[in-house]
Amino acid sequence: MKDYKLRPMNTNISKTLKRPEAFAEIITSNTQMFSIFQYLESVAQTLEPILITGETGVGKELIARCIHKLSGVKGNLVIVNVAGLDDNVFSDTLFGHVRGAFTGADQTRRGLVEQSSGGTLFLDEIGDLSHASQVKLLRLIQEGEYLPLGQDEPSYTDARIVTATNEDLWGLQRAGKFRKDLNFRLRTHHVHIPPLSERMDDIELLVEHFLAEAANALNMKKPTPPKELFTLLGTYSFPGNIRELRAMIFEAVSRHTSRILSLDVFKAHIAREKENRATKEPKIDEASPFKYLKELPSIKRATLMLVAEAVRRANGNQSIAAKMLGISQPALSKRLKIEREKSVLKIQ
Repeated sequence: MKDYKLRPMNTNISKTLKRPEAFAEIITSNTQMFSIFQYLESVAQTLEPILITGETGVGKELIARCIHKLSGVKGNLVIVNVAGLDDNVFSDTLFGHVRGAFTGADQTRRGLVEQSSGGTLFLDEIGDLSHASQVKLLRLIQEGEYLPLGQDEPSYTDARIVTATNEDLWGLQRAGKFRKDLNFRLRTHHVHIPPLSERMDDIELLVEHFLAEAANALNMKKPTPPKELFTLLGTYSFPGNIRELRAMIFEAVSRHTSRILSLDVFKAHIAREKENRATKEPKIDEASPFKYLKELPSIKRATLMLVAEAVRRANGNQSIAAKMLGISQPALSKRLKIEREKSVLKIQ
């Protein structure tokens, strides 16, 4: 799957970076992200392992590319997604094999470790590795040593190891699914990429970029986003992060028929995700925002608070607020009208 391509933003914060060009694929004006960039500049040339964590779709591969550029190594960046690889396939893919190592091995195969010598080896989805593969990876990291299949003498590499996962390695370690020594070794340096829900100030920048990218890919004129779009997206949690936003934009542009971009695709997508989440929601006693209150509000008061919060998050847009509440816009409008009339009567 082709990853999303981003461009740098010219901001005052970027002037604090020594090599801002290394982050040329990432659009952001978020201070958390710039702190991460500064950290990467300070550790990239040590050649110690770096672990990148974060939810799916936040751009972990882009960060790995930044690390490779900052490291100053002359070799290639080799990217491997190790999810679903059993130990034999993992070994053959990374370490290669010699001729005659097994039935069908008619010629020697260079593994990806050898191809990354003098460069960077990026292993994505590292949390899915089998125990046997974890042992081999630990030896590779600690000794720079690996054994191609069918070869008696070990080979060596000077490749920089960068890994990434959306899993909780501490949790996997406690469950006995991930080696403690490998966990510590991988995170000699560790960077966590915040989800899009924690960098909503980047939404407008990303939307504008993806609109241009989609219009170019579809050979269309770039549509104008309605102001309501940013309000609507601001109420959404983006479980798929930037990759999900890009997909939403491309789908909306592909269905675009007028100058102003329609909100229909976005509303339908958010409604589907909300419905999907509803089937997976935790028990009420676990999710309740009232759990730690000494005194509970009345049903009427709780409803008023919920409606007021939805309208606030929607910046006064009743259509968006109604979607958040799971009711129709006329129903919300009627409720608000009744409350306004009651308020006027009390004042009088």
